[in-house]
Amino acid sequence: MAGPWGSGTRGAEGVGGREDHGPAGGTDEVRPQKPARRGAGGANGPGDGCPVAADGTGGPQSAGTPAAGGPGGPPADHTDAHEAPGAPEDGGVSESESVGRPGSDRTDGPWTPDDSPAERPGGPHTADRGAAGDRNRAHIPLARSSVEDTGLPLPDVEAAPVVIEHQVLKSLLGAWALAACSPEETAAVEAHLGDCGPCADEARRLREAVGLLHPAESLDLDPALRTRVLESCLDRRPPRIPVPEWAAPYDAEAARLDALLQDIGDAEWHTPVRLRWFDGTAPTSRRTTVAGVIAHLLSVDGLVARALGLNDPLGNPAAQAATPEGRTEAYWRGSYFPPTRGVRVPWREQTHNLVRTACVTGEASETLAVPYGGFGLPLHDAMLDRAFECWVHAEDIADAIDYPYGPPAPRHLNRMIDLGARMLPAALAARRRAGHAARGRTRHLVPAGEPGRTVRLEIEGAGGGEWLIALDSPGAVASAEHEVAHVALDGVEFCRLAAGHVPPEEAAAGQVGDREAIKDLLFAAASLSRM
Repeated sequence: MAGPWGSGTRGAEGVGGREDHGPAGGTDEVRPQKPARRGAGGANGPGDGCPVAADGTGGPQSAGTPAAGGPGGPPADHTDAHEAPGAPEDGGVSESESVGRPGSDRTDGPWTPDDSPAERPGGPHTADRGAAGDRNRAHIPLARSSVEDTGLPLPDVEAAPVVIEHQVLKSLLGAWALAACSPEETAAVEAHLGDCGPCADEARRLREAVGLLHPAESLDLDPALRTRVLESCLDRRPPRIPVPEWAAPYDAEAARLDALLQDIGDAEWHTPVRLRWFDGTAPTSRRTTVAGVIAHLLSVDGLVARALGLNDPLGNPAAQAATPEGRTEAYWRGSYFPPTRGVRVPWREQTHNLVRTACVTGEASETLAVPYGGFGLPLHDAMLDRAFECWVHAEDIADAIDYPYGPPAPRHLNRMIDLGARMLPAALAARRRAGHAARGRTRHLVPAGEPGRTVRLEIEGAGGGEWLIALDSPGAVASAEHEVAHVALDGVEFCRLAAGHVPPEEAAAGQVGDREAIKDLLFAAASLSRM
């Protein structure tokens, strides 16, 4: 069998070496050889760490081109005409042997001068490496750069359009009406509705049905929500000592005003506020601040506190401080500094004390009177009067700081209007004594208990009703048979007239009957106001 090197070529002794007896034919004698370590520069050539193949040949070499001095190849000093051209003479590997060799960075072509001798197979440092040298060195690839690293724009990715069949789209109409479809399904359904008339009609009917199932509701809270919640709580667990009906308006209005005060900032406490009232002949006013208004309420509420045996915020007031105006002026003068938001705490504590004490007065509250200087009011009416003034001055504060504020609850507003209507005969008599009332058709006053001229006062809106007002005497009996005029006013308008915020000549009132009697009634209503 011919060897790889032709006739007369004898393989060097080494691993897998064999002797060829030439082309004449004969038996090939294979002599097993003991594997020898291939050292650097030896007869067997430089060691390259290649393992021995199973057939006795060397490592991964090119077929038919063994390296000089390698296993199965010719010795370094033995060549002939059949030797591969360009075989290395220094015992290194040939060019063809480096192709595809494990651990080599080259895949084709000869080694270039840029290659390091340490990395070149068969180089001068090969002998210093172990059997698993550069041949088995792992190759670490360079990091790949992404589009984001290069600053180039990202490629546009166009989403494939969703193609849905007609029957599937028709089945999605219910979910579409309930807004339960995905964005892709919603877009497909809406695009289909522009082309399919029957589906568009069905979608319209489904959307109307959904509107009936889920009616649109305002996000604003119901104004009566707080009242309903409190009533429900009190129905489930009534208080140990309930608030009397005649004290409930004052309790509610004080709480509403306190909620307004807690919602404003420190600077707004010094906002200018003008207190307005009617002095009997013309409108008048007094300039103060938000804190000054609360100080005014604190000082006037002290009249009720004194009647109930509670502490008076003025201490021991002088004689000139017996009226609401005098008490307010005395409180303002007695302060070292103008009132600030610190006045809220004593005012709120006093309101709580008034309500708590009113709850335990029992039968004594029916006979207890509160003096207002020139006149007095029963405790029940005095608490209504304080509730009315608390609401009116809360509106003054709200207008000054541009804060929304509504009227009282209808049942509380009705009680306030009733108090004003019951006070009108006395106000008419006071104006008559002062010479401000028009001369009546009768030359003398009607005796007490006798029917006299009457004006029908009709209050419209929430908390409204009808009242018969006697004109000629506080003790006269109002009678429908003696009605001489009819006046109609809105409930809030009447309260603002009674507070002196609307001049009598400008009150929006419907009038029928005696013009002079109607004028007296409107001016008497405005005269109920005070600072």
